[in-house]
Amino acid sequence: MRRTAKRSGERVNSRTHRWIWPVVIGIAAAGLSWSAPAGADSDNSGLPEAIDTILGDSRMEGGVASVVVADAASGDVLYQRQPTTRLMPASNTKLPTSAAAMEILGPDHTFTTDVLATGSRKGSVLNGDLYLRGTGDPTALAKDYDGLAADLAASGVTRVNGRLLADDTRFDSVRLGRSWAADDESAYYSAQISALSVAPDTDYDTGSVIVEVAPGSAAGEKPVVTVTPKTKYVDIDVRATTVAAGGADDLTVEREHGTNTITVSGTTPVGGSGAKEWVAVWEPTGYAAAVFRDALAAHGVKVTGPTRLGRGTPDSARRLASHDSMPLKDLLIPFMKLSNNMHAEVLTKAMGYKVSGSGTWGAGLAAVSGYLKGVGVDTGKLRQADGSGLSRMNNIPAGQFTKLLLAVRGEPWYADWYRSLPVACGPDRFVGGTLRTRMCGTPAALNARAKTGSLTGASGLSGYVTDAGGRELVYSIVLNNYLASSVKPLEDAIVVTLAKSTADKAVLVKPVSTRGAERAGAGDLECSWRKPAEC
Repeated sequence: MRRTAKRSGERVNSRTHRWIWPVVIGIAAAGLSWSAPAGADSDNSGLPEAIDTILGDSRMEGGVASVVVADAASGDVLYQRQPTTRLMPASNTKLPTSAAAMEILGPDHTFTTDVLATGSRKGSVLNGDLYLRGTGDPTALAKDYDGLAADLAASGVTRVNGRLLADDTRFDSVRLGRSWAADDESAYYSAQISALSVAPDTDYDTGSVIVEVAPGSAAGEKPVVTVTPKTKYVDIDVRATTVAAGGADDLTVEREHGTNTITVSGTTPVGGSGAKEWVAVWEPTGYAAAVFRDALAAHGVKVTGPTRLGRGTPDSARRLASHDSMPLKDLLIPFMKLSNNMHAEVLTKAMGYKVSGSGTWGAGLAAVSGYLKGVGVDTGKLRQADGSGLSRMNNIPAGQFTKLLLAVRGEPWYADWYRSLPVACGPDRFVGGTLRTRMCGTPAALNARAKTGSLTGASGLSGYVTDAGGRELVYSIVLNNYLASSVKPLEDAIVVTLAKSTADKAVLVKPVSTRGAERAGAGDLECSWRKPAEC
């Protein structure tokens, strides 16, 4: 599947280079090293000089940086460069979205999916329409819809004399965010937003299916294609060919615009690894309804009428089965660790519904803005166009991120929110997240926590780190308009410098080379965008 640099995070295959950070004192790994140059140690006034040196790297030539570092306890600013300059923050946008969601929806908020009916029941026959009503659960799996079907069957219903009506009216019908790239339409990280959808696995990339392509047993055969979850909602058009062992491996898996036809083209060699792609569906409400209808059939429940989408459930309907998502404080883990765009947008619309009764981006962003104002963030100095950071219309300066990071430390839900931030070099995928392969072997490893962000020409890293003297620091680094393949080593060098320094002595840590990343084409791609997942 074609990839450009969007989500806050893009994914490439598992052969993509991983950055490995060796110890600062000079131990080499993969031919790269951190180094503390002679004369780098200085008093506290040396910290600005150290960070300025890092930002003076040639990779930022012609680019622009907004960077702020502050003492977490006192709020004193220790370093700032263009703190009011508005830049594209990519997935750092998820910081205000997630914090506002914790305050507005609450840590224990759950998303409920219900099965309801208004008609009468006679024996095992339910007369009238069956409603499937969603409230936005971005973690609903096929097994959850199967559980709903099983509960209905267990109640004795074997036949529904009516239609299956999919109620996604908790949110509006606008499926894609402002200025999302058209060429990302079939990418799972740019999936359509609905109050009723399905995720294919426990990464919870809602609104997508997993397409696996395995080579045939002999040259000339068509590859074998499987879809997860198993559903006829998508059609697979296999144009690809198996070639002899050692031949070209150039499979492409992509959905055609406006359809649910997924085309598999190219070649894959005998004995090769094939391909595995996560592909966004067209119209996720229909996807959820199709998965549920199949589950009903599997449990012996026949629905005689057709499926209809976007129908509201009458107030008089009675609940027949129900499923609740995990609470928000737990949902934050896959959301923030893996930088899940769809979770951010669902939460944005859910906040809009909670505050104003309108499940729209406009209402949701107004709710986020209201929260930010309440904690001292100057919303007149930023623009937030979506919840995830996928939009290139987002403009937020490091100074406002820093205000937010300082303010949330006093919130009653802070511990749960802090736990959701990726941890530098955290080995577990749901601990390290998008920082899992970064800053390993340095004082920042298992110390720094931060939200990452990546778009073409835009990168961000904002969070917390404890310095060598035990002082907690807050930092926000937003870099834009560079042409280098990656500036993430500069972000890491700043954070490792903070971790290695004290209030009395700054230690400059040079950024590593990105030669390996350039050879592999990794660039600024976050590990959360790379499938099979590397984080």
